[in-house]
Amino acid sequence: MIVKYRVVVFLIFVSVTLFAQNPVLDQYIKEGLSSNQSLKQKQMDYSKSLYAIKEARGYFFPDINLNARYTVADGGRTIEFPVGDLLNDVYSTLNILTQSQNFPSIENEEFDFYRPKEHETKVSVKQPVFSSDILNRVEITKAYSEIARVSIEKYKRSLILEIKHAYYNYLKSFSLLNLADSTLRLVNENLRVSRSLYENDLVTIDVVYRSEAEISKVEVEKAKAKSLYYRSMSFFNFLLNRPLNTEIERFFEKPEVLMYSLDVLQEEAANSREEIDMLRANLILNERKLAMQKGNFTPDIFGTVDYGFQGEEYKFSENDDFVLASLVLRWNIFHGLSSKNKTKQIRIESERIDLQLSEAQQKIKLEVLNKYYELAAAYQAVEAEKKNLEASRHVFRIIKRKYEENQATLLEYIDARTVFTNARSSLIIARTDYFLQKASFEYAAAMEDFSVYLKSEE
Repeated sequence: MIVKYRVVVFLIFVSVTLFAQNPVLDQYIKEGLSSNQSLKQKQMDYSKSLYAIKEARGYFFPDINLNARYTVADGGRTIEFPVGDLLNDVYSTLNILTQSQNFPSIENEEFDFYRPKEHETKVSVKQPVFSSDILNRVEITKAYSEIARVSIEKYKRSLILEIKHAYYNYLKSFSLLNLADSTLRLVNENLRVSRSLYENDLVTIDVVYRSEAEISKVEVEKAKAKSLYYRSMSFFNFLLNRPLNTEIERFFEKPEVLMYSLDVLQEEAANSREEIDMLRANLILNERKLAMQKGNFTPDIFGTVDYGFQGEEYKFSENDDFVLASLVLRWNIFHGLSSKNKTKQIRIESERIDLQLSEAQQKIKLEVLNKYYELAAAYQAVEAEKKNLEASRHVFRIIKRKYEENQATLLEYIDARTVFTNARSSLIIARTDYFLQKASFEYAAAMEDFSVYLKSEE
C-alpha cells in the first residue's frame, strides 16, 4: 500500500510539473481544443452516435399506426354457395314427415368476392415483449458510441502534440530570425571596422570586399529565417483556426532534468493510451455482435392489438367496430449455416484483436522507452551546446578585439564569427529538439490530462 501511495504522489507531482511550465502554451492548447475544425467534426460524430443509442432504445416502445382503407370494386370472382343443394333434400324430408309445406325449396346463392364498397379504419399497436435483437442492437450502438468517444480522445492527444510541436518550431524560427538580425549587426560592424582599417592603410581593399560578401551571406540566411518564421506562424494559427497572420505570444521555457519512473510510465501508458482503449472497445463490439448471432436462435415475442371499424358504409358505430389481439412468437429454427459461419468469423476477429492488443501494449512500452532516452539525449545535447557556445563566445571576443587592433586577419575574424554564430544556432536547435522530444515523450507516456485544459470552461 505504501509503494502504491508513493507512485500516485509521484505521478501527481510529475503531472503538475509538466502542466505548470508554460501557461501561454497551455492557453493555446485550450484554444485549439475548442476551435479545431477536425475535432469539432469528430465531436459531431460522437453526438450522432448518442442519438443512435436513443434510436435503438426506441424500439422497446410500442409501434402505433393508424391505417385507413376505402375500396370501390366492380367485377372480379363470383363465389357460389350451394345452399339449395345442401338443404333442399333435407327440407323435402321434413315436409314429408310433417305432412306440410313449411320447408320450401331454396335456390343456390351467388355473391361477388369483392364487395362493391368497403372500408376499414383501424389503429394497430405492436409491442415487443421480448426481443434479443433489440437488446443486442442497443448494446452494439453503445459500443460504436464508445469507439467514437475514444476516437475524440485520441485526436485530442494528437492535436495537443501537434500544437506543441508547432509552437516550439515557431519559437525556434523566431530565435533564428533574431540570430540573423544580431549576426547582420556584427557583420555590418565588421564592415565598418574593415573600412576604417583600409582608410588608415592598415589593410588592403580585398578585406573590405570580403566583409561586404559576408553581409550578403548573412542577408540570405536572414531571408530564409524570415520565411521559416512566417510559415511556422501560419501553421500554428491554422491549428488554432485563427487568421494565419495572428501574432503569437512567446514564452521561453528552460530545459531541465525531469525525473521519471520509466517502468511505472510504461505500464500506465500501456493501459491508458487511446489505442488500447480503441482495441478494447472493438473487443466489446465483437462480443455484442456475437451475442446478436446467438440471439438469432432465441424466440422473439410480440403483442399486437388492432382496433377499428369495418363495413360497406363509412361510419363509426358500435355495430361496425372490431378488436383483434394477438401474441406472436417468432423463432428462427434454421437459417442455413450462415449464423454459424458468421459466429466463427466474429470469434476469429476477436482473437485477432486480442493479438493486436498485446502487440500494441508492447509497442507502446517500447515507444515510451525510446522517447525517454531520446529526451535524455536531447537534454545532454543542450548542455553540450551551452558549453560550446560559451567557449566560442570567448574565442570570438578575443579575435574581434585583436582584429579591431589589426592583430588578427579577417579570415581569423570570419572563422571565429562563423563558429560563434553556428554555436548560437546549434543551441537554438538543440533547445527546440529538447522540447519537441519532451512533447513526444509526454504523448507516448499519455501524460496529458485533458481536464487541465477544460477547467476554465466549467
